[in-house]
Amino acid sequence: MAAQAKAQDGVTLLLGIPLLLVSLVMSFRGRVRGRLLLAGALGYFTYTYASYSFLSMYNNLFLIYVILFSASLFAFILTLLSLERERVERFFKHSLPARSIGFFLLFIAFMVMMLWLGRIANSIRQGTAPEGLEHYSTLVIQALDLAIVVPLTAITGVLLIRRRSYGYLLASVVIVKAAAMLTAITAMIIGMLRAGVSVSTVELVVFPVFNLGVVVCLYLVLSNVQEPG
Repeated sequence: MAAQAKAQDGVTLLLGIPLLLVSLVMSFRGRVRGRLLLAGALGYFTYTYASYSFLSMYNNLFLIYVILFSASLFAFILTLLSLERERVERFFKHSLPARSIGFFLLFIAFMVMMLWLGRIANSIRQGTAPEGLEHYSTLVIQALDLAIVVPLTAITGVLLIRRRSYGYLLASVVIVKAAAMLTAITAMIIGMLRAGVSVSTVELVVFPVFNLGVVVCLYLVLSNVQEPG
């Protein structure tokens, strides 16, 4: 966990915080891109500090993790509500490849689901502790992904393919959050390899490839936003 946490903190410091600050400034200036980036950045911080609150061994920073988790969550909800009232789809050009991005999101959701279910199914079949449980009492990341991230990504993909308003809104949030999160995961994998921690071949290949794909999607989304006025 130490190697993963250091890598995660590095990405949060070098990418997450600057993204949050830049998106806040852009948002205050009335830029749609800023508000979309802000929602995605807050989604990243919500997920990150939820995992820290539930997964990290108890330490003196526990209340800090909980406060950051709570603040990020409610700021995220309020940002989404403010965007939902404005029919976000009207801010996007018709040239946005919505169907392609939607199918890519469905593919990511399916692959992550199969990756985690495969790990859990093996442990159930063999009657042993699942890979990666180590000294923890349960699989927190897998629970968060299977209960929230995978369904949200799949629903977003379907709505975006159908060019529904919520699809545009959720896609912007999911893609920004995924770009930051997958960058953090890629950094974690590198940190684990440097620390001599075993990483499965599937995870070693899948997450960096997804990271690249999501960055491309992020570029496509932001480049097809048309600012009002």
